[in-house]
Amino acid sequence: MIKVIVLGAHGQVAQLTEKMLFTDKDIETTLFLRNASRLSQDKDKATIIEGDATNEHELEEAIKGQDVVYANLGGTNTIVKQAKAVVEAMNKDKVKRLIWISTLGIYDEVAGKFGDWNKQTLGNYITEYAKAAKIIEDSDLDYTIIRPSWMTNKDEVDYQRSKKGEEITNTEVSRKSVASYVYELIKNPKEDIDESIGLEKPHTEGDKPEWYR
Repeated sequence: MIKVIVLGAHGQVAQLTEKMLFTDKDIETTLFLRNASRLSQDKDKATIIEGDATNEHELEEAIKGQDVVYANLGGTNTIVKQAKAVVEAMNKDKVKRLIWISTLGIYDEVAGKFGDWNKQTLGNYITEYAKAAKIIEDSDLDYTIIRPSWMTNKDEVDYQRSKKGEEITNTEVSRKSVASYVYELIKNPKEDIDESIGLEKPHTEGDKPEWYR
């Protein structure tokens, strides 16, 4: 039995991942979010904890006894504080495995005109998420950082992975693809340890996502 806690459990990718977790009898799921009532429909499928991911004490209580922490957190003004709190709580609880959702461009890895557009569009968002990723990388946790390209709601699993230092040229990936990769890591927690993985749908190169206006 794998015990996994989802931080930021109301996020779109998180909820897609949760659907996969709920159908797996070998996984015990805990959901952590600011407003527990948002996921009240899942109370028979998982343990639901209301809390603040910037609050180290609340995280400690929630993370205790877990095997895997999947952090689907967000917020330009809070992501750095959340990263620090998650690392500290996991260290105190002696929980090692972390899956951390980040964003595209934190290493200036996006090539060409798409990279220029990505920087201009995301701005300070990239800077803050890069700081948060550095906190994760500097920890002694067994982490996987995930950097999805621009996400769509397409009902497909179609992605390729790139490692830190490799350029990203494809402009999109489905949320379902990201969720599928997260689920794969939860099921196989020794995969891609201490890696920062870019996820992109092949053959979607361009100056920006074709659907973006």
